[in-house]
Amino acid sequence: MAGIIRRRATPMPFAATLEREQLQEQPAWSVLRPTAPEPASGVRMPPILEARDLTKVYTLGKTTVEALRGVTMSVAPGEFVALMGPSGSGKSTLLQLLGGLDRPTTGSVVFEGRDISGLSDSQATKLRRERTGYIFQAFNLIPLLNVSENIALPFTIAGGPKDQKERVRQVIDLVELTGKERHRPDQLSAGEQQRVAVARALVTRPSVLLADEPTGNLDYTNSGELLDALWRSCEHGGQTIVLVTHDARAAAYADRVLVIGDGHLQEEIVLGRRPDHSAAPLIARLAQVGL
Repeated sequence: MAGIIRRRATPMPFAATLEREQLQEQPAWSVLRPTAPEPASGVRMPPILEARDLTKVYTLGKTTVEALRGVTMSVAPGEFVALMGPSGSGKSTLLQLLGGLDRPTTGSVVFEGRDISGLSDSQATKLRRERTGYIFQAFNLIPLLNVSENIALPFTIAGGPKDQKERVRQVIDLVELTGKERHRPDQLSAGEQQRVAVARALVTRPSVLLADEPTGNLDYTNSGELLDALWRSCEHGGQTIVLVTHDARAAAYADRVLVIGDGHLQEEIVLGRRPDHSAAPLIARLAQVGL
């Protein structure tokens, strides 16, 4: 089945930044099952996360910057969505609004059926602690704590469930760090440290996992291992993921890619859930629409 592209606006010059040589090296486009699998009844579940006509304007002295200019999107439960675009396109700003790290200038963010745009600081903090998980470029691990202790940190801060140790073990296994539970961060590679950060974000079973350029500080091999771990959490654990990236290889792991440019949603590319994460089809589709 071919990918589906819904045109949003005049495309921006973007594909030129991607590695076109991969097109000849990778297998053809494939879709094994639909994005965001539907229940047996055929009735699609309501979105777990929505942006409704979001704008964000920053004032810098006498200058105003429009980071977002009316973005509307939604994410289904269990879906893996990538937000893709060049630096300054607004994708990280959108992620921050979706996660309650910032408030929109206008528009609203609806999370699990609740408008979170007007939450107080304490309410937003509670939401982030209890319902969402975050991964950033920086690993943000505690140097004196070992792998297990770093992963269990959310439980240490807020109190954990009775099965805390078992849950820590499960996420260590998910990110393939079994045997390194007692290693400190300085005894791990950069890729392993980022996988610890992934496990820490997943340990509380967040409704949505938000990742902002998590492969930005990693080499090719470690990036692949991290993306594999994220995909497994979605495929086998039903984790909902929103990933910000400028890298087609990372975006190719997603069920759906939303291309952001100049504060607008410019293209939506449906890839579908598939074990083949080749970036070549995505790059080809971006090139077809002039991105």
